[in-house]
Amino acid sequence: MALQTFTAGQVLTAAQVTALQANNYNQTVSTKTASYVLVAADKGTRVVMDAAGATTITVNTSLFSAGDTLWIQNIGAGTCTITAGTATVTTSSSLALAQWQGGTLYFTSTGAAIFFLTGSSDVTPLVDSSISATTGSPSTATYTSTFNYKTYQWTGTGSFTTTKAGLVDVFIVGAGGATGNYASTGGGGGGGAIINAQSVYIPVGTCNVTIGAGGAAPNNYEIQGRHGFATAIGVGTNIWTYVAVGGGGGGAEVSTPSTAERNGTAGGSGGGGANSASSAVVGVGGSAMLTGMGFAGGNGAASSTGSGGGGGYSAAGTNGSGTTSGAGGNGLSSTFRDGSTSVGYAGGGGGTGGTLGANGTGGGGTANTGGGGRNSAGGSGVVIIRVRA
Repeated sequence: MALQTFTAGQVLTAAQVTALQANNYNQTVSTKTASYVLVAADKGTRVVMDAAGATTITVNTSLFSAGDTLWIQNIGAGTCTITAGTATVTTSSSLALAQWQGGTLYFTSTGAAIFFLTGSSDVTPLVDSSISATTGSPSTATYTSTFNYKTYQWTGTGSFTTTKAGLVDVFIVGAGGATGNYASTGGGGGGGAIINAQSVYIPVGTCNVTIGAGGAAPNNYEIQGRHGFATAIGVGTNIWTYVAVGGGGGGAEVSTPSTAERNGTAGGSGGGGANSASSAVVGVGGSAMLTGMGFAGGNGAASSTGSGGGGGYSAAGTNGSGTTSGAGGNGLSSTFRDGSTSVGYAGGGGGTGGTLGANGTGGGGTANTGGGGRNSAGGSGVVIIRVRA
């Protein structure tokens, strides 16, 4: 029941007494579907916002007294922000309420209130309004999937700054490794590691983004493929929150059969081993550095020209056989970026002449996919963060 004024000697009706008794257990609820300005009658009630888009609840002075309280909650998909109009509103958490968040607005005077977010302090999903600045020119996208989301994608090194601590979702891809090379013959580069994590805690301040470069393109002489570089986000210059390592380099077909340069190297996924056209000593595919990062590269063929494919995030590279080089291992197809467009990441590069890993886009060292190279450089990494819109 809304707040009422009674006079001395007034006789209450049965309905009024019943309503007063019920109100001891259940606050009167008023549901809003658009931005709203609080009125005096909202004291002691529950104001519920239910809107698909962003809304505000404005607090003005001279409507409430010290000690008055009311409950505000948001059940709509759009963010509801408690906004100081002529009054002052402070909080230790956030005034931007995501869906299913709410709390108590407590007045310390007629013109000042404190908002207490219930059930959480600072560790809540980060909303876009809490990102105050970015560097590195990230591209953005918005979409709805359970919640309204906004993503930021970095294809080059940069940063983002937050005004409050919170939880974000991250998608981080390490750079792909390069193929090995000797007279255009070598094992495929391995795909980078992928970190696809939800509810990553980001403190107040600046978070750095480092994009790993793909393993450099090989020269046309005896050389083992170069590793891809790691992609990472984190606070400070040396303390990283999450690191996705780069893919391993492919082996090279070399003139000395016993040399280790014929082997693929370890990484997010392993590089493929080179063939051995003149010997039974073949290149062995490299492995993933840690379980769960990716898969191993394939082995090269003996006494022939088929090199092993580089490992991908989702599958191993295949072995070379005779004159046929192995295919790169499959990568990961994801719509994390915009909710609808499927992009392939961290596929292995095929051995020279071999098939590219599905979902990898790594054969030409495609930028910002983390794919391994096929007779080429590896693809650079990428960082995407997702917050509530």
